[in-house]
Amino acid sequence: MAPTSAAGRDAGIVERVRALRPLIREHAPRTERDRRVTGEVVAALSDAGVHRLNVPRRYGGYQARLRTQVDALAEIAAACGSTAFTASIQAGCSFIAALFPDEAQDEIFTSPDVRVSGTLIPDATAVPTDDGYVVNGTSAFATGCQDADWHLLTARVESESGEGPPEVLWTAVPMADLEILDDWYASGLAGSGSSSVVARDVVVPAHRVLPVGPLLRGEFPSKANADDPFYRMPVLMLFCAWTAPNALGLARSALTEFTERIHRRGITYTFHERQHEAAVTHLQAAEAALKISCAELLTGDFVSRIESRTQTGDPYTQEERARIRAQSGYVTRLCKEAVDLIGSASGASSLRREVPVQRAVRDLHALSLHSFVNPATNLELYGRVLSGLDAGTPFL
Repeated sequence: MAPTSAAGRDAGIVERVRALRPLIREHAPRTERDRRVTGEVVAALSDAGVHRLNVPRRYGGYQARLRTQVDALAEIAAACGSTAFTASIQAGCSFIAALFPDEAQDEIFTSPDVRVSGTLIPDATAVPTDDGYVVNGTSAFATGCQDADWHLLTARVESESGEGPPEVLWTAVPMADLEILDDWYASGLAGSGSSSVVARDVVVPAHRVLPVGPLLRGEFPSKANADDPFYRMPVLMLFCAWTAPNALGLARSALTEFTERIHRRGITYTFHERQHEAAVTHLQAAEAALKISCAELLTGDFVSRIESRTQTGDPYTQEERARIRAQSGYVTRLCKEAVDLIGSASGASSLRREVPVQRAVRDLHALSLHSFVNPATNLELYGRVLSGLDAGTPFL
Protein backbone atom coordinates (compact mmCIF):
# COMPACT_ATOMS: atom_id res chain seq x y z
CA MET A 1 0.00 0.00 0.00
CA ALA A 2 1.13 3.58 -0.59
CA PRO A 3 2.47 5.55 2.36
CA THR A 4 -0.28 7.79 3.77
CA SER A 5 1.94 10.10 5.79
CA ALA A 6 4.88 12.35 4.99
CA ALA A 7 4.12 13.72 1.57
CA GLY A 8 6.67 13.03 -1.10
CA ARG A 9 7.71 9.55 0.04
CA ASP A 10 8.17 7.51 -3.14
CA ALA A 11 10.52 4.98 -1.54
CA GLY A 12 9.57 1.45 -2.47
CA ILE A 13 7.16 2.33 -5.25
CA VAL A 14 9.06 0.25 -7.83
CA GLU A 15 8.90 -2.76 -5.51
CA ARG A 16 5.19 -2.17 -4.85
CA VAL A 17 4.48 -2.02 -8.58
CA ARG A 18 6.58 -5.13 -9.21
CA ALA A 19 4.46 -6.97 -6.64
CA LEU A 20 1.37 -6.04 -8.68
CA ARG A 21 2.63 -7.65 -11.89
CA PRO A 22 0.78 -10.96 -11.37
CA LEU A 23 -2.50 -9.08 -10.89
CA ILE A 24 -1.91 -6.79 -13.89
CA ARG A 25 -0.89 -9.78 -16.05
CA GLU A 26 -3.96 -11.74 -14.98
CA HIS A 27 -6.22 -8.84 -15.96
CA ALA A 28 -4.41 -8.06 -19.24
CA PRO A 29 -6.72 -10.18 -21.48
CA ARG A 30 -9.80 -8.61 -19.89
CA THR A 31 -8.24 -5.15 -20.19
CA GLU A 32 -7.87 -5.77 -23.91
CA ARG A 33 -11.42 -7.15 -24.27
CA ASP A 34 -12.93 -4.25 -22.31
CA ARG A 35 -10.71 -1.75 -24.17
CA ARG A 36 -9.82 -0.07 -20.87
CA VAL A 37 -7.86 -0.89 -17.73
CA THR A 38 -9.96 -2.87 -15.28
CA GLY A 39 -11.22 -1.20 -12.13
CA GLU A 40 -9.32 -3.63 -9.92
CA VAL A 41 -6.00 -2.73 -11.55
CA VAL A 42 -6.72 1.02 -11.46
CA ALA A 43 -7.41 0.76 -7.73
CA ALA A 44 -4.28 -1.31 -7.12
CA LEU A 45 -2.10 1.20 -8.97
CA SER A 46 -3.56 4.03 -6.92
CA ASP A 47 -2.91 2.10 -3.71
CA ALA A 48 0.70 1.61 -4.83
CA GLY A 49 1.09 5.36 -5.37
CA VAL A 50 1.45 5.34 -9.16
CA HIS A 51 -0.90 8.29 -9.62
CA ARG A 52 1.16 10.38 -7.16
CA LEU A 53 4.37 10.29 -9.20
CA ASN A 54 4.19 13.88 -10.46
CA VAL A 55 1.68 15.42 -8.06
CA PRO A 56 3.24 18.31 -6.05
CA ARG A 57 4.39 17.40 -2.57
CA ARG A 58 2.25 20.10 -1.01
CA TYR A 59 -0.79 18.08 -2.09
CA GLY A 60 0.62 14.77 -0.83
CA GLY A 61 2.31 13.77 -4.09
CA TYR A 62 5.76 12.29 -4.62
CA GLN A 63 7.54 14.37 -7.27
CA ALA A 64 9.39 11.12 -7.82
CA ARG A 65 12.82 10.99 -9.47
CA LEU A 66 12.59 10.48 -13.21
CA ARG A 67 14.63 7.25 -12.93
CA THR A 68 12.13 5.96 -10.38
CA GLN A 69 9.24 6.80 -12.70
CA VAL A 70 10.88 5.05 -15.65
CA ASP A 71 11.54 1.93 -13.58
CA ALA A 72 7.99 1.84 -12.20
CA LEU A 73 6.38 2.28 -15.62
CA ALA A 74 8.60 -0.43 -17.11
CA GLU A 75 7.44 -2.83 -14.39
CA ILE A 76 3.81 -2.15 -15.31
CA ALA A 77 4.56 -2.62 -19.02
CA ALA A 78 6.16 -5.99 -18.33
CA ALA A 79 2.70 -7.15 -17.25
CA CYS A 80 0.46 -5.18 -19.66
CA GLY A 81 1.38 -2.62 -22.28
CA SER A 82 -2.06 -0.98 -22.29
CA THR A 83 -2.01 -0.49 -18.53
CA ALA A 84 1.48 1.01 -18.66
CA PHE A 85 0.59 3.36 -21.48
CA THR A 86 -2.44 4.60 -19.57
CA ALA A 87 -0.35 5.09 -16.43
CA SER A 88 2.33 6.99 -18.34
CA ILE A 89 -0.15 9.39 -19.94
CA GLN A 90 -1.86 10.02 -16.62
CA ALA A 91 1.52 10.62 -14.97
CA GLY A 92 2.40 13.10 -17.70
CA CYS A 93 -0.92 14.92 -17.45
CA SER A 94 -0.53 15.26 -13.67
CA PHE A 95 2.83 16.93 -14.32
CA ILE A 96 1.22 19.35 -16.78
CA ALA A 97 -1.60 20.07 -14.32
CA ALA A 98 1.07 21.18 -11.83
CA LEU A 99 2.07 23.94 -14.26
CA PHE A 100 -1.41 25.50 -14.33
CA PRO A 101 -2.19 28.54 -12.18
CA ASP A 102 -2.17 27.66 -8.49
CA GLU A 103 -5.92 28.28 -8.19
CA ALA A 104 -6.54 25.55 -10.76
CA GLN A 105 -4.17 23.19 -8.95
CA ASP A 106 -6.15 23.67 -5.74
CA GLU A 107 -9.23 22.49 -7.64
CA ILE A 108 -7.55 19.56 -9.38
CA PHE A 109 -5.37 18.09 -6.63
CA THR A 110 -8.04 17.57 -3.99
CA SER A 111 -6.50 14.10 -3.56
CA PRO A 112 -2.90 13.03 -4.19
CA ASP A 113 -4.30 10.05 -6.09
CA VAL A 114 -6.30 12.15 -8.53
CA ARG A 115 -6.22 10.80 -12.08
CA VAL A 116 -5.74 13.26 -14.93
CA SER A 117 -6.08 12.34 -18.60
CA GLY A 118 -5.36 14.54 -21.58
CA THR A 119 -5.41 15.02 -25.32
CA LEU A 120 -2.53 16.63 -27.15
CA ILE A 121 -3.98 17.35 -30.59
CA PRO A 122 -5.96 20.65 -30.69
CA ASP A 123 -9.08 19.42 -32.47
CA ALA A 124 -11.41 21.36 -30.13
CA THR A 125 -11.93 25.11 -30.41
CA ALA A 126 -11.98 27.71 -27.65
CA VAL A 127 -13.84 31.02 -27.98
CA PRO A 128 -12.78 33.79 -25.56
CA THR A 129 -15.32 35.26 -23.13
CA ASP A 130 -14.98 38.00 -20.53
CA ASP A 131 -13.66 35.60 -17.89
CA GLY A 132 -12.43 32.54 -19.78
CA TYR A 133 -13.36 30.41 -22.78
CA VAL A 134 -16.17 28.31 -24.17
CA VAL A 135 -14.83 25.07 -25.58
CA ASN A 136 -16.44 22.86 -28.23
CA GLY A 137 -15.25 19.91 -30.27
CA THR A 138 -14.26 16.26 -30.36
CA SER A 139 -10.75 15.19 -29.38
CA ALA A 140 -9.44 11.71 -30.12
CA PHE A 141 -6.89 9.57 -28.23
CA ALA A 142 -8.00 10.59 -24.73
CA THR A 143 -6.07 7.78 -23.06
CA GLY A 144 -7.44 6.75 -19.68
CA CYS A 145 -10.38 9.15 -19.80
CA GLN A 146 -12.85 6.55 -18.46
CA ASP A 147 -11.10 6.47 -15.09
CA ALA A 148 -9.98 10.11 -14.94
CA ASP A 149 -11.24 12.81 -12.58
CA TRP A 150 -9.99 15.67 -14.76
CA HIS A 151 -9.07 16.02 -18.41
CA LEU A 152 -6.58 18.39 -20.02
CA LEU A 153 -8.29 19.20 -23.30
CA THR A 154 -6.16 20.86 -25.96
CA ALA A 155 -8.03 23.55 -27.85
CA ARG A 156 -7.13 26.17 -30.43
CA VAL A 157 -8.14 29.83 -30.43
CA GLU A 158 -8.42 31.23 -33.92
CA SER A 159 -6.99 34.71 -34.44
CA GLU A 160 -9.59 37.47 -34.77
CA SER A 161 -8.24 38.45 -38.17
CA GLY A 162 -8.28 34.88 -39.41
CA GLU A 163 -4.63 35.22 -40.32
CA GLY A 164 -1.70 33.51 -38.69
CA PRO A 165 -1.60 30.32 -36.66
CA PRO A 166 -4.14 29.80 -33.87
CA GLU A 167 -3.16 29.99 -30.22
CA VAL A 168 -3.12 26.55 -28.60
CA LEU A 169 -4.30 26.08 -25.02
CA TRP A 170 -4.55 23.29 -22.50
CA THR A 171 -7.85 23.64 -20.69
CA ALA A 172 -8.49 21.78 -17.43
CA VAL A 173 -12.01 20.31 -17.48
CA PRO A 174 -13.75 18.01 -14.97
CA MET A 175 -14.45 14.70 -16.71
CA ALA A 176 -18.10 15.08 -15.71
CA ASP A 177 -18.33 18.02 -18.15
CA LEU A 178 -17.23 15.89 -21.13
CA GLU A 179 -18.86 13.09 -23.09
CA ILE A 180 -16.82 9.96 -23.79
CA LEU A 181 -17.42 8.26 -27.13
CA ASP A 182 -17.23 4.48 -27.36
CA ASP A 183 -14.92 4.57 -30.37
CA TRP A 184 -11.64 2.98 -29.24
CA TYR A 185 -11.23 -0.18 -31.34
CA ALA A 186 -7.54 -0.76 -31.98
CA SER A 187 -5.18 -3.61 -32.76
CA GLY A 188 -2.44 -2.43 -30.38
CA LEU A 189 -2.57 -0.88 -26.92
CA ALA A 190 -6.19 -1.92 -27.24
CA GLY A 191 -6.87 -1.73 -23.52
CA SER A 192 -5.64 1.84 -23.04
CA GLY A 193 -9.12 3.34 -23.22
CA SER A 194 -7.98 5.96 -25.73
CA SER A 195 -11.50 6.99 -26.70
CA SER A 196 -12.56 10.38 -28.01
CA VAL A 197 -14.01 13.01 -25.70
CA VAL A 198 -16.56 15.65 -26.71
CA ALA A 199 -16.91 19.16 -25.31
CA ARG A 200 -20.24 20.89 -25.86
CA ASP A 201 -20.26 24.53 -24.77
CA VAL A 202 -17.97 23.77 -21.84
CA VAL A 203 -17.19 26.93 -19.88
CA VAL A 204 -13.55 27.07 -18.76
CA PRO A 205 -12.56 29.91 -16.41
CA ALA A 206 -9.35 31.76 -17.20
CA HIS A 207 -7.45 30.27 -14.26
CA ARG A 208 -7.92 26.77 -15.72
CA VAL A 209 -6.06 27.57 -18.93
CA LEU A 210 -2.42 26.87 -19.79
CA PRO A 211 -1.03 28.31 -23.07
CA VAL A 212 1.03 25.68 -24.89
CA GLY A 213 3.36 28.03 -26.78
CA PRO A 214 4.94 29.64 -23.70
CA LEU A 215 5.04 26.24 -21.99
CA LEU A 216 7.29 24.88 -24.74
CA ARG A 217 9.61 27.81 -24.00
CA GLY A 218 9.66 26.90 -20.31
CA GLU A 219 7.15 29.54 -19.21
CA PHE A 220 4.12 28.60 -17.10
CA PRO A 221 1.82 30.47 -14.70
CA SER A 222 2.17 28.42 -11.50
CA LYS A 223 3.84 30.56 -8.84
CA ALA A 224 4.16 27.78 -6.25
CA ASN A 225 6.12 25.55 -8.65
CA ALA A 226 7.92 28.25 -10.64
CA ASP A 227 11.27 27.84 -8.88
CA ASP A 228 11.05 24.09 -8.28
CA PRO A 229 13.70 22.34 -10.45
CA PHE A 230 11.37 19.33 -10.71
CA TYR A 231 8.82 21.33 -12.67
CA ARG A 232 11.46 23.05 -14.77
CA MET A 233 12.09 19.79 -16.64
CA PRO A 234 11.03 20.18 -20.31
CA VAL A 235 7.61 18.61 -20.86
CA LEU A 236 8.42 17.15 -24.28
CA MET A 237 11.60 15.50 -23.00
CA LEU A 238 9.60 14.00 -20.16
CA PHE A 239 6.97 12.53 -22.43
CA CYS A 240 9.77 10.79 -24.31
CA ALA A 241 11.06 9.45 -20.99
CA TRP A 242 7.59 8.35 -19.85
CA THR A 243 6.85 6.53 -23.11
CA ALA A 244 10.15 4.68 -23.59
CA PRO A 245 9.77 2.36 -20.54
CA ASN A 246 6.60 1.00 -22.10
CA ALA A 247 8.78 -0.43 -24.86
CA LEU A 248 11.40 -1.70 -22.42
CA GLY A 249 8.91 -3.52 -20.20
CA LEU A 250 7.15 -5.16 -23.14
CA ALA A 251 10.44 -6.33 -24.66
CA ARG A 252 11.85 -7.66 -21.39
CA SER A 253 8.73 -9.70 -20.62
CA ALA A 254 8.56 -11.04 -24.19
CA LEU A 255 12.16 -12.27 -23.94
CA THR A 256 11.46 -13.88 -20.56
CA GLU A 257 8.42 -15.66 -21.91
CA PHE A 258 10.29 -16.78 -25.03
CA THR A 259 13.18 -18.30 -23.08
CA GLU A 260 10.65 -20.19 -20.95
CA ARG A 261 8.50 -21.47 -23.84
CA ILE A 262 11.43 -22.82 -25.85
CA HIS A 263 11.86 -25.54 -23.20
CA ARG A 264 8.26 -26.72 -23.65
CA ARG A 265 7.91 -26.84 -27.44
CA GLY A 266 9.74 -28.11 -30.47
CA ILE A 267 10.20 -26.68 -33.95
CA THR A 268 7.52 -28.15 -36.17
CA TYR A 269 8.63 -30.19 -39.20
CA THR A 270 12.23 -30.40 -37.96
CA PHE A 271 14.13 -32.93 -35.83
CA HIS A 272 14.24 -30.46 -32.92
CA GLU A 273 11.97 -31.82 -30.20
CA ARG A 274 12.88 -28.89 -27.95
CA GLN A 275 13.33 -25.43 -29.40
CA HIS A 276 16.02 -24.46 -26.92
CA GLU A 277 18.38 -27.05 -28.44
CA ALA A 278 18.38 -25.43 -31.90
CA ALA A 279 21.27 -23.17 -32.95
CA VAL A 280 18.85 -20.78 -34.68
CA THR A 281 17.11 -20.27 -31.32
CA HIS A 282 20.42 -19.40 -29.69
CA LEU A 283 21.03 -16.72 -32.32
CA GLN A 284 17.49 -15.34 -31.99
CA ALA A 285 17.60 -15.17 -28.20
CA ALA A 286 21.03 -13.52 -28.16
CA GLU A 287 20.14 -10.91 -30.75
CA ALA A 288 16.87 -10.01 -29.03
CA ALA A 289 18.63 -9.78 -25.66
CA LEU A 290 21.34 -7.48 -27.02
CA LYS A 291 18.82 -5.20 -28.71
CA ILE A 292 17.04 -4.85 -25.37
CA SER A 293 20.35 -4.22 -23.59
CA CYS A 294 21.19 -1.45 -26.07
CA ALA A 295 17.74 0.06 -25.49
CA GLU A 296 18.33 -0.01 -21.73
CA LEU A 297 21.67 1.76 -22.13
CA LEU A 298 20.15 4.46 -24.34
CA THR A 299 17.33 4.98 -21.86
CA GLY A 300 19.78 5.25 -18.98
CA ASP A 301 21.78 7.80 -20.94
CA PHE A 302 18.96 10.22 -21.70
CA VAL A 303 17.32 9.82 -18.28
CA SER A 304 20.67 10.65 -16.64
CA ARG A 305 21.04 13.64 -18.97
CA ILE A 306 17.62 15.01 -17.98
CA GLU A 307 18.28 14.45 -14.28
CA SER A 308 21.68 16.11 -14.51
CA ARG A 309 20.23 19.18 -16.21
CA THR A 310 17.53 19.30 -13.52
CA GLN A 311 20.18 19.40 -10.79
CA THR A 312 22.45 21.97 -12.43
CA GLY A 313 19.79 24.11 -14.04
CA ASP A 314 21.94 24.42 -17.17
CA PRO A 315 19.92 25.06 -20.36
CA TYR A 316 19.59 22.40 -23.03
CA THR A 317 21.06 22.95 -26.45
CA GLN A 318 18.85 22.21 -29.44
CA GLU A 319 21.12 19.29 -30.27
CA GLU A 320 20.62 17.80 -26.80
CA ARG A 321 16.86 18.09 -27.06
CA ALA A 322 16.84 16.53 -30.52
CA ARG A 323 19.18 13.78 -29.36
CA ILE A 324 16.94 12.85 -26.43
CA ARG A 325 13.93 12.64 -28.75
CA ALA A 326 15.93 10.51 -31.17
CA GLN A 327 17.17 8.24 -28.41
CA SER A 328 13.64 7.60 -27.16
CA GLY A 329 12.59 6.73 -30.70
CA TYR A 330 15.56 4.43 -31.15
CA VAL A 331 14.78 2.69 -27.86
CA THR A 332 11.31 1.96 -29.21
CA ARG A 333 12.73 0.73 -32.52
CA LEU A 334 15.19 -1.61 -30.84
CA CYS A 335 12.51 -3.05 -28.56
CA LYS A 336 10.11 -3.48 -31.47
CA GLU A 337 12.81 -5.26 -33.48
CA ALA A 338 13.54 -7.54 -30.53
CA VAL A 339 9.89 -8.43 -30.01
CA ASP A 340 9.25 -8.88 -33.74
CA LEU A 341 12.16 -11.35 -33.76
CA ILE A 342 10.79 -13.13 -30.72
CA GLY A 343 7.30 -13.22 -32.19
CA SER A 344 8.46 -14.69 -35.48
CA ALA A 345 10.49 -17.32 -33.59
CA SER A 346 7.62 -18.30 -31.31
CA GLY A 347 5.69 -20.41 -33.80
CA ALA A 348 2.05 -20.44 -34.83
CA SER A 349 0.95 -21.42 -31.33
CA SER A 350 1.95 -17.95 -30.11
CA LEU A 351 -0.87 -16.43 -32.17
CA ARG A 352 -3.35 -17.63 -29.57
CA ARG A 353 -4.82 -14.79 -27.55
CA GLU A 354 -3.77 -16.35 -24.26
CA VAL A 355 -0.07 -16.24 -25.24
CA PRO A 356 1.23 -12.78 -24.20
CA VAL A 357 3.88 -12.45 -26.91
CA GLN A 358 1.31 -11.77 -29.65
CA ARG A 359 -0.06 -8.88 -27.59
CA ALA A 360 3.45 -7.52 -27.06
CA VAL A 361 4.03 -7.55 -30.83
CA ARG A 362 0.84 -5.58 -31.43
CA ASP A 363 1.42 -3.19 -28.54
CA LEU A 364 4.94 -2.32 -29.64
CA HIS A 365 3.77 -1.75 -33.20
CA ALA A 366 1.19 0.71 -31.84
CA LEU A 367 3.66 2.38 -29.50
CA SER A 368 6.19 2.93 -32.30
CA LEU A 369 3.54 4.95 -34.16
CA HIS A 370 3.15 7.42 -31.30
CA SER A 371 4.54 10.85 -32.11
CA PHE A 372 6.65 11.08 -28.93
CA VAL A 373 8.75 8.04 -29.83
CA ASN A 374 8.17 7.49 -33.56
CA PRO A 375 11.62 6.33 -34.70
CA ALA A 376 11.59 7.76 -38.22
CA THR A 377 10.33 11.21 -37.22
CA ASN A 378 12.65 11.51 -34.24
CA LEU A 379 15.70 10.41 -36.20
CA GLU A 380 14.90 12.91 -38.94
CA LEU A 381 14.71 15.75 -36.40
CA TYR A 382 18.06 14.79 -34.90
CA GLY A 383 19.60 14.40 -38.33
CA ARG A 384 18.45 17.89 -39.33
CA VAL A 385 20.14 19.39 -36.28
CA LEU A 386 23.33 17.36 -36.85
CA SER A 387 23.32 18.65 -40.42
CA GLY A 388 23.29 22.26 -39.26
CA LEU A 389 19.59 22.91 -39.89
CA ASP A 390 16.86 24.06 -37.54
CA ALA A 391 14.85 21.17 -36.12
CA GLY A 392 11.80 22.54 -37.89
CA THR A 393 9.48 22.09 -34.88
CA PRO A 394 8.96 23.72 -31.48
CA PHE A 395 8.20 20.30 -29.99
CA LEU A 396 11.62 19.63 -28.53
